[in-house]
Amino acid sequence: MKYLCMIYIDERKLAALSGAEFDAIVNECLDYSEQLKASGHYLGANALESVQSATTLRMQGGRMSVTDGPFAETKEQLGGFYMIEARDLNEALQIAAKIPPGRLGCIEVRPLREPEARPTIATFEAAS
Repeated sequence: MKYLCMIYIDERKLAALSGAEFDAIVNECLDYSEQLKASGHYLGANALESVQSATTLRMQGGRMSVTDGPFAETKEQLGGFYMIEARDLNEALQIAAKIPPGRLGCIEVRPLREPEARPTIATFEAAS
């Protein structure tokens, strides 16, 4: 099963790192990606630019609204992701727990829905 591991970080914590600390995390990420590739779990990964570079699109009253900046003001912002293949949620959580920048924030792990699968009302009711 495929999972998306979204890395949320307070960008102020990231900016406060020294050059050496930042480089160490980048190198740890590269090393961890290689480990995941070797184990067959790696599907992709990437860091994102600052949330300040975001543009949000929203359909309002039949018209597209474009706003500079993030969708919501939050303490932690989506900073990057790993897409992995895992047997089940337990294995995905074990893999996500080792993602290096997770120690600067948190990792949200979500299964990917297969393209042919449609959400049901029960899916939305369970989420609320």
